[in-house]
Amino acid sequence: MRTVHCVKLGRELPALEEAPWPGPLGQRICDSVSQEAWDMWEERMKMILNEYRLMPWQKEAQDLVAKHMEEYFFGESASLPPGYTPSSST
Repeated sequence: MRTVHCVKLGRELPALEEAPWPGPLGQRICDSVSQEAWDMWEERMKMILNEYRLMPWQKEAQDLVAKHMEEYFFGESASLPPGYTPSSST
């Protein structure tokens, strides 16, 4: 099993088996993001798609998701969509 030093979680963890996104961004993620961090991103991505009411097959949605993805893994901080408030689980 291949491992990577995960840029998101800061430790050596099992790597993704293949690039999860097309192009250079997908390869960069495959080379430096763990499966665990990718699983966390998938939850964030669902929230982004829902909050922005995006259709994943649309080019504009894919571009916005890619922007958030790059920020989530490689940016200074991952920003939430404007007006997002997490649901309380009480």
